[in-house]
Order: sequence, then structure tokens, then C-alpha cells
Amino acid sequence: MDVVLTDWASLCLRWLHVVAGIAWIGSSFYFMHLDYSLKPKGDLPAGASGEAWQVHGGGFYNMVKFLVAPTRMPDELTWFKWEAYTTWLSGFALLVVTYYVGASLFLIDPAVLAISPYAASGISAGSLLVGWLVYHYACRSALGRNTGLLLGLGFVFLVALCYGFTRVYSGRGTFLEMGAMIGTIMVANVFFVIIPNQKKVVAALLKGETPDPALGAEAKLRSTHNNYLTLPVVLVMIGNHYPLMFGTRYNWIIFALVLVVGAVIRHFFNERHKGHPSPWWTWVVAAVGMAIIVWLSAVGAQISITAAAAAQPKATMAQVDDIVAARCSVCHMPQPVWDGFVAPPKGVLLDTPEHIALHAREIEIQAVLSNAMPPGNASDISLADRRTIAAGLAHSGLVDNGFLR
Repeated sequence: MDVVLTDWASLCLRWLHVVAGIAWIGSSFYFMHLDYSLKPKGDLPAGASGEAWQVHGGGFYNMVKFLVAPTRMPDELTWFKWEAYTTWLSGFALLVVTYYVGASLFLIDPAVLAISPYAASGISAGSLLVGWLVYHYACRSALGRNTGLLLGLGFVFLVALCYGFTRVYSGRGTFLEMGAMIGTIMVANVFFVIIPNQKKVVAALLKGETPDPALGAEAKLRSTHNNYLTLPVVLVMIGNHYPLMFGTRYNWIIFALVLVVGAVIRHFFNERHKGHPSPWWTWVVAAVGMAIIVWLSAVGAQISITAAAAAQPKATMAQVDDIVAARCSVCHMPQPVWDGFVAPPKGVLLDTPEHIALHAREIEIQAVLSNAMPPGNASDISLADRRTIAAGLAHSGLVDNGFLR
């Protein structure tokens, strides 16, 4: 019963996390668009920097932005904060329930570093705090006044962290940690900078004082950082489920490219929202970046399929069946015997030669091109076994490897 409750807790938390994330990302995208689409007009109220007319759902909306704050506090004020808070709280709860509790499967790879689940979880949680502090104080230092330099050093910082985590965690664990790291930085921007600065502006208005414009400028800068990090963090978290993204030797380079691709796509839309000429070059950069990611996933494969097939010309599917039955079917059977599983993961059955042949392509991706399965190499598949699987599948004709060879 505990396993059932844990599984349902994970599902509900994931659902909440996705819904809250949609609300947060949606409001971020909307307000960036609104901010950039505002146009100065001669009849604006005092202190207003621009207005925009919009139509949606059968109605017209007249949006006006004040550069610092209106001359008087409005009777009603809507705060956009709980979308961000709920996204992080549900995400961290999911991190604990699914990934910290299952650290031996989802975070740890003994071939990388043999550490305890408690150590893996502690390093993960501690890194989230350290990552935010480094970013936060870099923004508040002299670096914060040089946007280009801050951007460059921030990129190097995140990529260096990713590379470091590849020496601590599995590939899946590394991508999970980097997604959580970026998400933590983003929500901490809201909690520690954006909302507090807005509250200080409101407090000044209530006292009849003139708010400090630097408060709004800092909040806007952090909001812009969040906006450019949105697409990368979404792809990193989705990539946690795709072995060809995280399960290669070059996963940290793939992560670096994801940062670039996501940021330039966001830049394209932001520039259009400003009314500037469309920077079509961003799509060229994004396309080239994704092409390099696909190429790296191939050349960075854990095992060369061609070399394995040449080294074992007599490898057969019968050998593959024996290895999969011994190392994989404990989970991938109608009634799994591995502790913590009440059903075969993703409904994939590998308990008969027919089922193994049916899922030959998935086996190749999960256990040959990457070492994603079994998670944490829990059933201790050797490198020799993985090469035999590669050779047997290559000779069987069940898979078409194409350029992945």
C-alpha cells in the first residue's frame, strides 16, 4: 500500500507542478509581451510610460504601465507570485518523493561515484542553495552593472556546474539537478527580489513618499533573467526523460547548447514584442544548435554499435534474450519482483523473446546508446553485456540504426 500511495503522490505532485508551471510561464510570457508592446502617448496619466490596447475573449483591454508607480495606491492590486511559489514547492516536493527517496535509481550511478542516497540528496539540496547565492550576489556586485559580462559568466557558471555534476550523479541525475537549480534561481528571484521590491514600492506609496526607481529596475532585470531561462529549464526537465539527451558522454555540452537554443528562441519573440525587426538569425542558431545536440547524442553514445557488431559477428538474439531476462525482466514483467514497482515501468514487458523483439529499439536506446537502463545500473549489467546486446540487435535486423552507427 505504501508503494501505491507514493506512486499516486508522485503523480499528483507532478500534475500540480505542471499546472502551476504553465500558469507561471504564461504570466511571464504575457507580461514580457505587454511590457515591450507599450507605446508612449501624449495623454497618459502622470508617471505612466506607455499603454497598449488588446482584444481577447470578446472584450477590449486598455493596459497602462507606470514607470515606477502611480501617484496613489489603487484600491485593488493583483499580485503575481503564487504561480511561481507553487511551481517550486510542488517541484521540490516531487524531487523529494520521487528522486531523493529513489536516489539509488534516479540520481546515483556507482560507475560515476559510489555515494549513499543520503549523500546524493544532501549534495543536491545544498547545491540549490549555493547556486542561488552565487547568482544573487553576482547580480548585486559590480558584475550586475555589466549585462553582457554577467550573462557570459552566468553561462560559464551553469555549464561548469553541469560538468561537475556529471562527476557525481548519473546523466539523468545531472539533468534533474540542473533543472532544479535553474528553477530555484528563477523562483528565488521572485521571492527574494521581485516581490520584496514591489512591496517596498507599495509601502512608499502608502506613506506618501516617492518610490525608489532602482527597486523597479532591479525587479525588471531579474524578471528578464527568468524569461530567458524559461525555455532552457523546460527542455532540461523534459530531457530528463530522454536518454539520448542525458545518457551520452557529452551531456554537459548538450546542456550548454540547450541554454543557447532556448535563450535565442526567447530573444526572437522578445524583439518582435518590442516592435524591432525580427531577428531571424536566432532560428538559424537554434536549428544549428539542435543539429549539434542530435549529432552529439550519436557520437557520444556509450557503445559503438558498429564496433560491437564487428567484434562479435556471431552474437545472436538468443544471447540478448538471456541478458535482458536476467537483468531487466525483474522490473519489466507483469508482476515486477523489484521492490518499489507495482507494474512494469511505462507498461513495457521484457519477459519473453517476443516482447524483447517488440521493444528492440527501446532497449538499444536505453541500454546501448545510453546507460539509462537499468536506473543506477541496479541489476549490474556489465559493459560486456551491453556490447553483446548491441551486437545481437545489430545482427538481428530488428533495429535500423542509420547514422547512429
